[in-house]
Amino acid sequence: MSLEQDIQQSKFRNEYQKGIINLIYTYFWVNDCTRTIFKQFDITQQQYNILRILRGSHPKPCTVNFLKERMLDKMSDTSRLVDRLIKKDLVEKCQFKDDKRVSNINISLKGLKLLEEADKQVVLIDDILSNLDESEIKQLNLLLDKARNKGKK
Repeated sequence: MSLEQDIQQSKFRNEYQKGIINLIYTYFWVNDCTRTIFKQFDITQQQYNILRILRGSHPKPCTVNFLKERMLDKMSDTSRLVDRLIKKDLVEKCQFKDDKRVSNINISLKGLKLLEEADKQVVLIDDILSNLDESEIKQLNLLLDKARNKGKK
């Protein structure tokens, strides 16, 4: 289906407006597709993102600020997400020795096991764009990178 059919709108101010609306609509569509995958592990996409970051730095711990910088969703309340992961025993928190205001966050064995299981399902996310061939995906990635780099040299 086309964007026009999906949202039942046939006219746009211009192609730029249509492009922005298409990006937003597609973001929510992809979000819905991935949400169902993470739901079976009782985690959110943002929590999965934190677990991935922690696994990537494991066994070296991370600070909440480091996690914030690396998050895909920059609007996430990273501290709250970490607290929820602690309650699920997926991450561990310990005070930084030199500064008690700073905490080190590390993924737990339970968190590593969850990611190992989730990785088997996360490959299904690739299927979301399977109607595009590899050259189209490369072009899409180039165009999205170019759009985000407006004004940057």
